[in-house]
Amino acid sequence: MKLISKLSWLFVGGLFIFSGLIKINDPVGTAIKLEEYFDVFAADFASFFLFFKPYALYFSIFLSALEIILGVALLLRWRLRPILRGLLVLIIFFTFLTFYSAYFNKVTDCGCFGDAIKLTPWQSFSKDIVLLILIIILLATRRYLPETKTARVAGALVALTAIFSFGIGIYAYNHEPFIDFRAYKVGNNIPALMKPSSPLRYKYIMAKNGEEKEFADYPTDSTWKFKQMIAINPEDGPKITDFNVWNDQGDFTQEIFNGNKLLILVQDVTKANTKSFAEINKLIAAAEKSNKNIKPIILTASSSQDFDVFRHETNISAPYYYGDATVLKTMMRANPGIMLLKNGQVAGKWHYNDTPDIQTVDQKL
Repeated sequence: MKLISKLSWLFVGGLFIFSGLIKINDPVGTAIKLEEYFDVFAADFASFFLFFKPYALYFSIFLSALEIILGVALLLRWRLRPILRGLLVLIIFFTFLTFYSAYFNKVTDCGCFGDAIKLTPWQSFSKDIVLLILIIILLATRRYLPETKTARVAGALVALTAIFSFGIGIYAYNHEPFIDFRAYKVGNNIPALMKPSSPLRYKYIMAKNGEEKEFADYPTDSTWKFKQMIAINPEDGPKITDFNVWNDQGDFTQEIFNGNKLLILVQDVTKANTKSFAEINKLIAAAEKSNKNIKPIILTASSSQDFDVFRHETNISAPYYYGDATVLKTMMRANPGIMLLKNGQVAGKWHYNDTPDIQTVDQKL
């Protein structure tokens, strides 16, 4: 039992730290996932949950940092009883969220490990059940985990962990994530990721006389009734399925992939940082004069009426097109954000707080 307790201690502490670091690396992405939960709970339980949506970012940073702090405190064996109780409360909360998502098919990706590791709702729930069992084991076998004899040193390390964790979250919010796990990270080729890496293969679930059977090829026997088609190699499918650019004249997606494009992503004009456009406008003007033949383009999810008002307020001058709001949030966490494309390949990404000069942009091409 002592060995089980030790292994549980290492596994739980390590996993909470890992999970917290992944999420706090991208606090905006975690906040978006929390907003999904608030919308679901508001629709299924009470509209009261919508009150929390404006504070999703604060919850994101706090919960992510809390995972790291509790994980470090557990591994240091500092104040074990309250730490284990805190972990128990946290995992019960997460277990409820993942069960609700899985059973009612509400949020198809819990965001447990951000964009780094994608889990299905039932996989997320299973992971939380395992953690719940291990934490209960730790509470029952606490005698095998003596508290640290250097409580002051451990307490100081936990305090430093808290400062470090919140610092990472605040910095990552004001810039891009330290590590980009998204499909639109620098170096990725967007049009290539819109295609399957190999032809998708399927199996067919058919039924006849109350019997179900799998077929590698669609049966020619018409007495079999189709029930379901399942991809055998879904991991080989397109990594990007919803990138699309258009305006009132039609679809311009392929045009975006030709040549050097400086994309200014404005997800929502009502929430965009308007002060940043002084520097962005300078970059646009310089890009138009660059010998690298850079074409500035604005992508927005706002309506034409709202964007026209916004365009005059910020004095931004460049052709603008529309994109899906979720896609723009995935491409860039900042609003506005800057993305440089070279024949569809992401050559650079910048938060509005890190707006580059034209020399930096030219060097990327």
